[in-house]
Amino acid sequence: MTDAAKAKSVDPEEIANFAAMADEWWDEKGKFRPLHKFNPIRIGYIRDKVIDHFGIKNADGVAQLKPLEGLRLLDIGCGGGLLSEPMARLGAEVVAADASETNINVASLHSEKGGLDIDYRHTTAEELAASGEQFDIILNMEVIEHVADLEGFAAACCQMLKPGGIMFVATLNRTLKSYALAIVGAEYVLRWLPRGTHNWKKFLKPSEVVHLLRGNGLSVLDMAGATYNPLSDSWRISRDLDVNYMLCATRSE
Repeated sequence: MTDAAKAKSVDPEEIANFAAMADEWWDEKGKFRPLHKFNPIRIGYIRDKVIDHFGIKNADGVAQLKPLEGLRLLDIGCGGGLLSEPMARLGAEVVAADASETNINVASLHSEKGGLDIDYRHTTAEELAASGEQFDIILNMEVIEHVADLEGFAAACCQMLKPGGIMFVATLNRTLKSYALAIVGAEYVLRWLPRGTHNWKKFLKPSEVVHLLRGNGLSVLDMAGATYNPLSDSWRISRDLDVNYMLCATRSE
């Protein structure tokens, strides 16, 4: 068993589920189709909040084409690199980590084909934190609901955020609405995801995520919902936190 697989936060069953689907990460019509559809609003939310948080402007007061240039970013639980690659294109120095070696191999191969320089690592948040890694930006997107040791994982992630840095968390709310849409709808009716991809009991209410972050010295800056429109087959940022939501937080300098 690898060191990554031994970390307390790693749930072997969850890792096996995603590793089995690894080859389909970049198939926009495959099992990860929901993430491909979701990706544009995730990227936009991250980009806009980073620009605002760090006050990134060029000489004319217009945001740069590569606004993340000069910033070190961690994409924890990166999967096949669906967010890592856009972040690299936006100029960030990207370290992307996943507990599944299969996912890392798929992501590395895809980024090489695209000519992107991304530091992919088969490791865990705990291992990175223990080695003293520090980042300006941490992406914790659709990961926290899959870990076994929630408190340990959150503590490790928060420990790696530099003072003045910004962390993004995206997850699913534990509501009856999320059970109906994210479990019954997505996995059983629409079959967007294989059955068993999510465990509703591990979904987190916004107040629980806020409590975790505050307990590790972070202050929440913003929170937004993500809503799916079946008619247009698209996602948008909203005030509805009942199913999918994102937030960003910082550590005081």
